[in-house]
Amino acid sequence: MGALIKLIDAMLFLFFIVIALAVPLIDAQMVVPANYFPDFLVDLKVWYTREFAHYLVIEKPNFFVGLAWLELLFQWPLSIVNLYGIAAGKSWFSTSCLLYGVSFFTSLVAILSELVGSHRASDKLLTMYSPFMGFAVLATLRGLLPHSSKAPTIGKRPALDRKKKV
Repeated sequence: MGALIKLIDAMLFLFFIVIALAVPLIDAQMVVPANYFPDFLVDLKVWYTREFAHYLVIEKPNFFVGLAWLELLFQWPLSIVNLYGIAAGKSWFSTSCLLYGVSFFTSLVAILSELVGSHRASDKLLTMYSPFMGFAVLATLRGLLPHSSKAPTIGKRPALDRKKKV
């Protein structure tokens, strides 16, 4: 089971790196004025919106803007915490991963419900969201697994053993 947990942690580490970079650089453009971002990031968002025909990014319905705030204020910091938790082999990583996974899954259910229910989403857009749903489920399931007492997946040394001295 230890090898499986290490594989899952490595996959989640890569996913959390993507989230840690994409949220402040791309997703934050939903709620922060574009003049705070360099032109190449604004152009990247415009390209993405056109390429995937992402009508929610164009129209900015209230629920989608609210989810962008949730992502920026809660999920993004939690992804950074999870990166540290994996790298340092912290015992609380399972808890923070469960929090992230459930929150992200819930957000994706709301978004995918709108995309599928409206019949306006392209297959390309729906396909783009599929891996994210998989990672949300994976993060949730990883949060339910026990913490490995062995060395962390990515760190150089095992986490400190904090036993009470009597």
